[in-house]
Amino acid sequence: MAARKFTGRELVLATHNAGKVREIQDLLAPYALQVTAAGELGLPEPDETGTTFAANAKLKALASATGAKLPALADDSGLVVDALGGDPGIYSARWAGPKKDFAFAMQQVEDALTAKGAVDCRAHFSAALALAWPDGHVELFEGRVDGTVVWPPRGARGFGYDPMFVPHGYTQTFGELDPAYKHSISHRADAFRKLVAACFAR
Repeated sequence: MAARKFTGRELVLATHNAGKVREIQDLLAPYALQVTAAGELGLPEPDETGTTFAANAKLKALASATGAKLPALADDSGLVVDALGGDPGIYSARWAGPKKDFAFAMQQVEDALTAKGAVDCRAHFSAALALAWPDGHVELFEGRVDGTVVWPPRGARGFGYDPMFVPHGYTQTFGELDPAYKHSISHRADAFRKLVAACFAR
């Protein structure tokens, strides 16, 4: 079945994460949309009770679409470290604690790897994008970028775990790469290309 096309001009970003807002707004810039973040509308953050990135993206998108009575785009993403059995994974934000301190979260990753004596630093970032309409219809798209985690973190240009992640084929972390270039190769960009092809292409 063909994906539902997005034909409106207003879109809610179902996130309260300023870094994600900036990155998704940059990705949406060519489409001349009126984009508003859920936080600006005073919409609450729903509990992320899903067991996958896709499930959490879907529940966030539906919450914002219902609350704003407008189509909403949600992202759920995280760092998946092979040697940690996939952690922090869907709990990536929770590893940062209530203060959303990602320096602390990155230290947690390093401490967990050290405790395991891990020498395998393979990891990937996963992202799921959910585009929801107020009537409950949802389109889902997933993307990933593979790489390794490094210590200590390097760079201050990204957000979240970016300073400790080096994508395959590169020597710089996501925190060191130019943001516009990082956006073009990221897990979120991978999912976004699929979303655009399915829902925005005329």
